[in-house]
Amino acid sequence: MTTAPTDADVQGDVVLLTGMSGGGKSVAMHALEDAGYFCVDNLPAELLLDFLKLEEQRGERRVAIAVDVRSAGSLPLMLPLLKQLRASGVPVRSIFLDASNEALMRRFSETRRPHPLRQGGTGEPGGTQDDGHRLLKDAIQLERELLGGLKAESTVIDTSQLRPAQLRAWLADLVGPDAGNQLTLVFESFAFKHGVPSDADFVFDVRVLPNPYYDRELRPLTGRDAPVAAYLAAQPEVGLMMGQIAGFLSRWLPHFAADQRSYLTVAIGCTGGQHRSVYLVEMLARQFGHHGHVLKRHRELDAR
Repeated sequence: MTTAPTDADVQGDVVLLTGMSGGGKSVAMHALEDAGYFCVDNLPAELLLDFLKLEEQRGERRVAIAVDVRSAGSLPLMLPLLKQLRASGVPVRSIFLDASNEALMRRFSETRRPHPLRQGGTGEPGGTQDDGHRLLKDAIQLERELLGGLKAESTVIDTSQLRPAQLRAWLADLVGPDAGNQLTLVFESFAFKHGVPSDADFVFDVRVLPNPYYDRELRPLTGRDAPVAAYLAAQPEVGLMMGQIAGFLSRWLPHFAADQRSYLTVAIGCTGGQHRSVYLVEMLARQFGHHGHVLKRHRELDAR
């Protein structure tokens, strides 16, 4: 029986990249390669421990391994192996790329590539477009069930509305040299009209706050601009909301860190993701800068 390498054996970072088909793994693997990782795609779970031991013999380097349902037969072995590695002290970061069913179906439709779990449907004898749509939907649901355990043990990135450049930037922040083994705290602004990020651990709705959008001079600006920041800073409700969010996080962050969480996403949403949520993210990221590894994202602004 192959034993797991230990922390002393594996000197470099190990990233396990998994997620939904169509979730952006190809883009992510290229980003990891650019960040200096040696990348292996679709490694069977049975070879994982031997591969890591071989890498240890090669010397220190960072390794990224992509695992998905293309190796469905060995997929049930991956979760126990991940837990075994972590119990042995190996610094494995598991990252799960997710997306909404609608986004995944749109991507498969645009690329016309078959889902790895899909059989039959359009293109098969007697298949219809409706058949293909139903079979693709069923395949995505089955994939979610097969990957559910790994997702629960991973840092989740919702790629539903991310451009490739955004995903590369977010991933670079996540595996960057400042990440280490500490809890990474992410503040993300978003627009409710475009949906709540599925990777959010906490969601705060700030649509009840005064809206700079209704000031004609402030409308084209964002929460990162000084006039908007000055307007919102002068509103008592904004200060109260921000203080309560900060108080909640200050109270519970030590508990999440003690629970060995590696990643915590605090999503703050307003109507358009341009003014109020952006301002609060900027201010909270600054306030919690002493925490350690703090990231800020503006989903709607970054997409421009």
